[in-house]
Formats: sequence, structure tokens, C-alpha cells
Amino acid sequence: MSRRIPRPDQLPPQMPHLRDGWQRRLCRAALRAAGWSLAGEFPDMPRAVLIVAPHSSWWDGFWGLLLKVAIGAEVHFMGKQELFGGPLGGLLRRLGGMPVDRFATGGVVGQMVDHFQQRQSFWLGIAPEGTRKPVTRWRSGFWHIAHAAGVPILPVYFHYPDKMIGVGQPLETSDDIEADLARLRAFYAPYKGKHRDV
Repeated sequence: MSRRIPRPDQLPPQMPHLRDGWQRRLCRAALRAAGWSLAGEFPDMPRAVLIVAPHSSWWDGFWGLLLKVAIGAEVHFMGKQELFGGPLGGLLRRLGGMPVDRFATGGVVGQMVDHFQQRQSFWLGIAPEGTRKPVTRWRSGFWHIAHAAGVPILPVYFHYPDKMIGVGQPLETSDDIEADLARLRAFYAPYKGKHRDV
């Protein structure tokens, strides 16, 4: 069900979120003026891996960050550590960016699992396609992170025809990665990105 963009005090208590402020109000006004709305409900859980699809345009990041700030959600995202130097690094960190060393022992999956193990409250957002270009197969790192950390996967979608960002039901991973990925891709089937679907 589509609804207005919620305020931070309207979010579930266990969902990581920040206090309200003028930035939140400004972003909510911008989303309303652009005609974007939110569908579904965020679950009341302290830790999750959010996957966001279809990812077909750089506009996805713009609208997604605008919604994140508008509702005061504390959702983190990964970026290669080289991006976090200088003024850009400070901005990325304030927006929830986390530098990762792609060549470290244990890899990116291991680094993210460590973050989940060290924090009682942590939401991590990932684009499973890994690129704006069409792909025949999702990257599976998000599943490995969620499975190893013992946290659910929360599907979030863009549906550009209705200017909607939607939230699905959390998925607890099983021991069958292919079955889990098939269920997630089936969930995304009705939704259209700016340039394509999944």
C-alpha cells in the first residue's frame, strides 16, 4: 500500500534511524514535490541486509539517498576505500558509506560479516546486480553476507512507472542459495526500473 513518507518517529523502534531535522524535512518535501511515495512497511528488526533493485540508472542512488535522509533511516552502503579520501570521503561517511578493502583477507563478505558481529543494530544496503547495465545473473555477495551473519534479507524495489519505492517481506536465508535467489527474483518480476526490469 502506498503512503506518505514517514518521519523518523514513525519508524519501527528496532529499525536503525536518526533524529528528525531540517535535512529530513527538506528531503521529504523534495520527494513529495517529485511525486515519489513509499509502499510497504519497514520491519521492526535491528539488523538486515537490504537489497535494492532494479538498478538501471544513477538516479536510483539519488532517489534512494533522498528517501534514506527523508525518513532518517540509518542504512549503510559499501564503497571502495579509494573513494573515501578528501572531502568526498567525509560526505560519503555522513550518508552512511563504509570503505571496504577489496583485497583484504576474508574479502568484502568477511568485512561486512565482522560489522554485523560487532554491532547490535546495523542495516546494510546492496544492489545485487552490481551495475546499472543489464546482467543475466545477480552477484551473490549479499546472500553470503546475510547467511554468514545470520540476518534476514530485506528486498526493496524501485518502480518508476508509479514513482514508487517499495519494501517487501524479509527473507531468512536457507541452505539453498539458488532457491533463495529464485524467490527474490520472482518478487522483483513486476517492478520496472528507469531503463529496465530485473
